Amino acid sequence: MDNNKWPEVGDFVVCAVKNVTDFGAYTTLEEYDGKEGFIHISEIKAGWVKYVRDHVREGQKIVCKVLRVDTSRRHIDLSLKDVNEHQKRAKIQEWKNEQKAEKWLQFVAEDARLDKQQLQEVEDAFDTEFGSKYSAFEEAAMRGEAAFSNLKIDKKVVEIIIKLAQDNIKLPFVEIAGHIDLTSSAPNGIEIIKEALRAANEVKMEDVRLDITYTGAPRYRIRVIAPDYKIAESVLKESAEKAIEKIEYLGGEGAFHRHAETAKA
Repeated sequence: MDNNKWPEVGDFVVCAVKNVTDFGAYTTLEEYDGKEGFIHISEIKAGWVKYVRDHVREGQKIVCKVLRVDTSRRHIDLSLKDVNEHQKRAKIQEWKNEQKAEKWLQFVAEDARLDKQQLQEVEDAFDTEFGSKYSAFEEAAMRGEAAFSNLKIDKKVVEIIIKLAQDNIKLPFVEIAGHIDLTSSAPNGIEIIKEALRAANEVKMEDVRLDITYTGAPRYRIRVIAPDYKIAESVLKESAEKAIEKIEYLGGEGAFHRHAETAKA
């Protein structure tokens, strides 16, 4: 963990209670290299608190909200009462996911024989591009190599990351597929079909993966992975329509055949 990294006011942080006193509790922040935070008795619980130990105990893991950060004094003021149950669960899950991602990155470093600096560069790239390491693995599981097109990461490293992600992350996405038949009798028929396929691939939507593969003349398979069936159907339909419009415009023929089956990705 970067020793110079500090939380921001309003952030939710996972803390381990280190010492409980009559006037509050001292904690260490799990995600910030054990930096110390303090929860004043007035921030333990809404209403009057007689004994702090009735609400927190040494060794307990809790989620707090950051109230103030003083880097010069290396002091962080925290609130426990400002965190509701939903925020607590979401933060704990996020923290656990990030721990998993850090462990996976250690596997990546071992398999790809990355030194400490090279691993840090990958971690920094993940945090900058995706917001967190786990988010990077989620993108890898869904989009494959395309997730890293903006990053300068060795191809072998990317392949290891994708395999780890796809082996370990089960995304709540759905998968559907269909076929398009594309034909052209023109002398440059192959190029016309390629143009139609390029048009089909131009359909872009956030959190949606679109793959088009050749299955045997004149048939191509369109596969869509999306957050729900409605979005998936929309993207599949638009992709097929764009291919057919393009090939018909260029003098060829196209037809779409929807698969009856659907499955969870």
